[in-house]
Amino acid sequence: MDGNNQLKGSVTALGLLLALGLIAGGWVLGAQIKATRLSDRYVSVKGLVERIVKSDLAIWPLSYKEAGDDLSSVYAKTEADKKAILTFLDQQGIKSSEIELDVVRVVDTQANEYGGNRAPQRYIVEQQITVRTSRVDQVAAAAQKTMELLQKGIVLNSNPGQGLSYKFSGLNSIKPDMITEATRNARAAAERFASDSGSKVGSIRQANQGVFSILPANQGSNTGEEGDNSGTADSSLMKTVRVVTSVQYYLEK
Repeated sequence: MDGNNQLKGSVTALGLLLALGLIAGGWVLGAQIKATRLSDRYVSVKGLVERIVKSDLAIWPLSYKEAGDDLSSVYAKTEADKKAILTFLDQQGIKSSEIELDVVRVVDTQANEYGGNRAPQRYIVEQQITVRTSRVDQVAAAAQKTMELLQKGIVLNSNPGQGLSYKFSGLNSIKPDMITEATRNARAAAERFASDSGSKVGSIRQANQGVFSILPANQGSNTGEEGDNSGTADSSLMKTVRVVTSVQYYLEK
């Protein structure tokens, strides 16, 4: 009898364990099915934020050159040009500490004895004076008066990509607030979509901070794609900082 009772007890215990296993397995399977269905229900939205900022650094290269056949006289003309430009900058309130003088560059156009066509003048002497300052308004006002230099016979070179440029260095200080606001705008868009579809917004499925762009102030949200457009914004004193955050939210019933 004792043997039979022990056998019945073992069978009963085994049955209970199997039942508990089936229950646990069913719960896990149900949770997985629910998670799978949940992963199929989500919405992708974007949050756009723009801010108008003012440049905090101006870089103004003033390049000039003289040409002739007598090196000493050409160099003397270049020195006279330099003095006139420095006087002009001083009159515009530009400080000497904000001015950098590059080395003088001399080109002998006849140095290459194998050259076919010789230049009309043998020597070219050129130099560049660069203004670098955080007083952007001062430079912007001075740049409007360069006609005074032209009236003195000084022609400033305007090589592509080497003109007056304005920079904004405070991007890192405004990034966190802009990302927060962009994410908030994205969630608001998701909630509007969820309301129209009879759902509610759940947790974040996936998020992409987006790329910060610096654009001319008058460009703003008219730009279609994200990207670093700082090159085209350099000529603008006022700029638009723009970020588009992409977020995917789960939708719940």
